[in-house]
Order: sequence, then C-alpha cells, then structure tokens
Amino acid sequence: MICVTGPGGTVGSEVIKQLEAAKAPFRAAYFSNEKAEAARARGIDAVIIDYNRPETLRAAFQGCDKLFLVGPNELNQTQLELNAVEAAKAIGVRHIVKLSVMGADEEAYDLAKVHRPVEKAIESSGFAWTFLRPNSFMQNVVTYMGETIKAEAAFYSASGKAKIGHVDVRDIAAVAVKALTEPNHEDKTYTLSGPEALTYDDLAHKLSKVLGRSISHINLSPSDYKNGLLAEGMPEEMADRMLDLERYFREDQASRITNDVKQVTGRDPRRFAQYACDCASLLQSA
Repeated sequence: MICVTGPGGTVGSEVIKQLEAAKAPFRAAYFSNEKAEAARARGIDAVIIDYNRPETLRAAFQGCDKLFLVGPNELNQTQLELNAVEAAKAIGVRHIVKLSVMGADEEAYDLAKVHRPVEKAIESSGFAWTFLRPNSFMQNVVTYMGETIKAEAAFYSASGKAKIGHVDVRDIAAVAVKALTEPNHEDKTYTLSGPEALTYDDLAHKLSKVLGRSISHINLSPSDYKNGLLAEGMPEEMADRMLDLERYFREDQASRITNDVKQVTGRDPRRFAQYACDCASLLQSA
C-alpha cells in the first residue's frame, strides 16, 4: 500500500490522479478535513494528518510500505517532514519517495537548505529512498501569477533574464508514480526539468500567443519584489526564502536540462507551449 501526503496540493493531487489511472492501491493523507471528505466521496481511502501530531502520522502510515512525502509549505517545514520520517520508521515503512527541490544536495539557496536535512535523515534511517528534485513548476504560472495575468495581463519576478528549466507537474507526478509502483528506483535521485530552459520573457511570449493578448513579464528589483510579497501578507521569513530563490535563478543555476523524465517514463517531458495551451482557460481575463 502507498500513502500519499499532500494529495490536495499541486503535485500530490496529480500523483493520486495518476495512481488511480494505474489502479494502484493508495491512501491519501490530507491536512484538510474538507478535502479528505471530498476524496472519500470519490471512493478514495482518505485520512487526516497533522505534522505536529505524530500519532496522526503513524495512524495514516499504518499498513503502508511506501510513502510519497510532501511537506507543508511552512517556515518549519524541515522539522515537520522529519516528524513524518520518524513516524514512517516507527510504523515500518520501507520506501520513501520524497519531493525535494533542484540542487538540494548543494544547499546553495534557502529552499535547498529546507530539504537536504530531510534527505539526509531518510538516507541514514535505513529506508529505501527516491528523491525527486524538480525545477520550477510550469503550474506556478497559474498558482502564483494567474491573478495578475488575468487582471493586468502581466506577471512579476525578480529573476531578470535568467533561463529556467521549468517542468510540468504532470511529469513530476509520472516519475513519482513509476518510483512508487515499479522496481529499480530505490536509492536514486532524479533531477527533473522540462526540455528547454526559458526566461520569464519567453513564457510571456508563449502565453501571449495562446491567449491572444499581450502578456508582459515585469522584472522587479529584489527589494520591490519582496515588498510585493509582504503586501500580499506573506511572512517576512518566507518572503526572504522566495527572494533567495529568485537570486538562485538570476545566477543561472536553474538552467540545466536533464533527461531524467524521459529516462524514467520513456517519453519526453512536456514543453511550456503545451502547458500554456492546457491552462489557457484558467488565465482568460474576466
């Protein structure tokens, strides 16, 4: 049995969708009671977890030999994921597939420093493991930039002309499902990118073609970018974490293209132009 944490999130929701398609048995461990109830109504084995309450984690992992680990996007994410690792060890989970971030092993930016201690704990705790280290999600265009694209025909960053190997979450999930359901993925790290490194200006151009109206990428200074995040209500420490990611992008450290999606799934990763077509209805102005 597979337990999927974060099934209501961007990656986790796609993982359970693909597990359903593969007819693989799984349990979905939600943070939200409302989402868990909706999943149960669809016939999914759904439970509720709280990373601050290890007993809920142990109950969710009971009877599962594989765990897809996605931590909540909180300031103390490292400790929360470590709580899950400890619970998994106590229950006897054999294999953890962890959603990490690109360059986690180098710890060259704050988000990498969030994830690497969890990877190390998994490695040293006797689990079989698979680490997924994806580049920036194509879906972020909708999740984080969609409102301004609809309202202003623009989106904002502090990454300048940096090229980024944006990856489609559906491809990340496809790799995760392979690792969870097939052999020969244990003790391996997969660095996941799309097939091309694109600037945000490139993304704006491709979105403009699909949406039939001009979409602009507006590059902000780091201070203006941070102030914008704070104005939206983001805690300062989290804003600093996001700002450091933009710095990592500006240093051109996210431009590397890998073959890992194709190596694992047998097919090429999706291009941004395809994703833009798929998400167009979500970005149309009111």
